[in-house]
Amino acid sequence: MIVTVFRSRLRPGLRDEYVALVERMTALAATMPGYISHKGFFADDGERVTIVEFEHEEGMRAWRSHPEHREAQKLGREKYYLEYSLQVCTLERESKFKAKEAAA
Repeated sequence: MIVTVFRSRLRPGLRDEYVALVERMTALAATMPGYISHKGFFADDGERVTIVEFEHEEGMRAWRSHPEHREAQKLGREKYYLEYSLQVCTLERESKFKAKEAAA
């Protein structure tokens, strides 16, 4: 599995407009081969963290190079972001837990 962690800070006053673009990019990412999930969160201090999971590197590369996503990346640098960092990681180990639901 390939996990991408994208951390960013937005320019003031652009959050709602940016979220609309993110919604489009999330829908587009879901159409890429090997796509697993895509979630974004805003922290109290204004930082946004997005985590994207793909089954394989080929799918992540297809997403990274998709023309509409490339245009959104350019727009992000020119209009939306004060700063960002990107980490692409290969999953080495995974552990999961899910509590059983309480009996009715």
